[in-house]
Amino acid sequence: MSERKSPNLTDLFNPTEDHLQLRESVAKFAEKEMDNQAIEHDENETFNHDLFKRLGSELGLFGITIPEEAGGHGMDSVAAVIVHEEMSRFDPAFTLSYLAHEVLFVNNFYYSSNHDQRKRYLSKVVSGEWIAGMGMTEPGAGTDVLGMTTIAKKEGNKYILNGTKQYITNGSTGSVFLVYAKLDSGDNRKTTSFVVESSFPGFSVGKKEEKMGMRGSPTTQLIFEDCEVPEENLVGEENGAITHMMRNLEIERVTLAAQSLGIARRSVDVMCEYSMKYREAFGKKLIEFGQIQRMVAESYADLAAARALVYQVASEIHPDKRSSLGAASAKLVATQMAERVSRNAIQVLGGYGYCREYPVERLHRDAILLSIGGGTNEAMQKNIAADLKRIYG
Repeated sequence: MSERKSPNLTDLFNPTEDHLQLRESVAKFAEKEMDNQAIEHDENETFNHDLFKRLGSELGLFGITIPEEAGGHGMDSVAAVIVHEEMSRFDPAFTLSYLAHEVLFVNNFYYSSNHDQRKRYLSKVVSGEWIAGMGMTEPGAGTDVLGMTTIAKKEGNKYILNGTKQYITNGSTGSVFLVYAKLDSGDNRKTTSFVVESSFPGFSVGKKEEKMGMRGSPTTQLIFEDCEVPEENLVGEENGAITHMMRNLEIERVTLAAQSLGIARRSVDVMCEYSMKYREAFGKKLIEFGQIQRMVAESYADLAAARALVYQVASEIHPDKRSSLGAASAKLVATQMAERVSRNAIQVLGGYGYCREYPVERLHRDAILLSIGGGTNEAMQKNIAADLKRIYG
């Protein structure tokens, strides 16, 4: 599914020359710098901090979707999808940390903050000097984000935060987070957001999770115990965070879907090369057997269909234009597809697929997280049904 083998598809997947150049640059870097290191960091459950910094210092990949005058690139959601797809071909876990920094913080923060806040924080996160993340999920409030119980109380010229955030990507490496809390514990619809630095009094990092997949991306708790946040770090208005929270979920979902595309593309590449070039059985190349043909063919077709959907939806998402139905559909289709395709790759490779000599077992483990994060696939089904009810009901 590489672009050089499918030049007739560039209009959909690379709408402009800038998109194509971005893809080529990221693909080259990812293959050269991300592929080999992924194995070590997966096995040791460590984060490649130095490589992450290079995304900013060498490639300038932070701030893709924010305006040039703010230090970004002024590109669109399609550009964000390109970066996540190409990087996830080689290291989905590292790419997940990029997503938390770039989409959950940088994009969300820019379109929700004021001039003074941007002046204080944007240059640090766009350069890669600071790693960032977002605190939304809680121990008792995952998909039900409005059930969060973290409370913020105004005291003089600051807010006092109390609560715990769970499963936070970049939790142990981040210097700054966009954190959601409630001012009124009795109103489930009102949510407020704050920029919280890891150096603020009362902030601490909880346990690091030991995970099945995405092991090269740190996941921890964030704990707020009378955490002091200056009033100037209130993002937007009190009780006004629900709009930008839901808006940012849409670009998050299409970039998670893009990660699924990257996983599936690598899986298809591996199973095709293995079955067509290397492996023989009973005197024939493996691809000559009908069972193998079915898995290879269905994997390619599933990927091609999901890829077209994700890019189409991405082209429709802008800061001032939402696509709840499209984003949920893209995430649902792409994440399910990646699990099927990576599992097919393991089966085509047989014993080799189950061992770590080939990347497909790691890709499969990583793929499973994508149907959980950013809203579970069950939540996507619920959201799709609700949107369709509004259209047809």
